[in-house]
Amino acid sequence: MLVFVGLGLNGLEDITVSGMKWIRYAEKVYLDMYTSIIPNFSVENLEKNIVGRKVIKASRKDLEENYEEILNEAKNKIIVLLVPGDPFVATTHMQLRLAAIDRGIETKVIHAPSIQSAIYGETGLFSYKFGRCVTVTFPYGESICETPYDVIKENMKQGLHTLLLLDMDAENMRFMRISEAIDILKRIEEKRRENVIKKDTLCVGCARIGSDTQVVRADYIDELSKVDFGAPPYSLVIVGRLHFIEAEALVKLANAPLNVMEEVRCQIKK
Repeated sequence: MLVFVGLGLNGLEDITVSGMKWIRYAEKVYLDMYTSIIPNFSVENLEKNIVGRKVIKASRKDLEENYEEILNEAKNKIIVLLVPGDPFVATTHMQLRLAAIDRGIETKVIHAPSIQSAIYGETGLFSYKFGRCVTVTFPYGESICETPYDVIKENMKQGLHTLLLLDMDAENMRFMRISEAIDILKRIEEKRRENVIKKDTLCVGCARIGSDTQVVRADYIDELSKVDFGAPPYSLVIVGRLHFIEAEALVKLANAPLNVMEEVRCQIKK
């Protein structure tokens, strides 16, 4: 049996009771080391306080290419894969699950908090007002992926917010900063000139969501790019058309400029 257990967003405290149970049942525990990082988390504490034995660190290659060993073990044993956040927000793990099913191996998922669920309460933006989510990837030489720009454009047409996940290479401790993501969007705007990213584009920058040191800050895009958000992980929301309660929440929860509420009032009057 192969069990995917979410670790949540904030150290060991986010592991559910069900997750704890399966971790302790397991005959072997693997830890995804590449899709994200968790504040206040250490492998040593995990081994000592939760698992009670050695945890096997799994790289991208282990989980995307060389996973036959894991599947062979899961045929006759309970094998747990620990994943930061919720197991299938990182979509690459679905390939592993489907491969297990193809081999007749039972699978189970233990869910946990993820950025895609926590972002609503921490920003005050309504869940049903979000469109498609997309990742801003690191440039490859001079080449920049323009998909985030296209997604923002389509979401904006419907007045929807866009959650941008920022590229990371957790194995090599490389994380795209919010200011870098904004710079990439501006560079695409300079090329495309479709008026998607403007000076008055309202954004919400988030760092370490779910942790005791989280930062949530809303501002117009140029001002937000100057903010020091501290340590990763990061995400960025491009704000669409606001409900007046969302505007109030951004002011009270994320220090948005007060004129945001006035702008929404003016839109309603129109």
